[in-house]
Amino acid sequence: MTGAEVRDVEAADHPEWHRMWLAYCALYGVSQPAEDDRELWRRIIEPDYPMGTLVCGAPLVGFANYVLRPHTFSSRMVCYLEDLWVEPSARGARWGQKLIEALVARGRDRGWRRIYWHTEADNPARRLYDRAARLTDYVRYDISLP
Repeated sequence: MTGAEVRDVEAADHPEWHRMWLAYCALYGVSQPAEDDRELWRRIIEPDYPMGTLVCGAPLVGFANYVLRPHTFSSRMVCYLEDLWVEPSARGARWGQKLIEALVARGRDRGWRRIYWHTEADNPARRLYDRAARLTDYVRYDISLP
């Protein structure tokens, strides 16, 4: 970890995390039913579930939700950085970079094979992503299920 600035989320963080989560969802035009929000939080704080969240700042100004999964080409786990958020008022203070660096440190410590994520082509955070990781040529296809 990168010191006390970035840490695992705790149950007491729920109000601050949820406020940021709602702002993140609003940015992407997503509205989740309350039961889905509750289930997401349960998964995040359940120690045996392959999902976690890192948070940063005091008060909290950002989070990184991630999911671990097995990989067919390796016995090592792969980490998908699903959601990365930094409060607009805190952007430019390197919180996004600190969250990614902390996740990378965790991956090294725990022997993960890779950390990866997707983003929209016009996401301004790509300046950070271009410094933190290698852009690949993979193309993503989606099938939405009812």
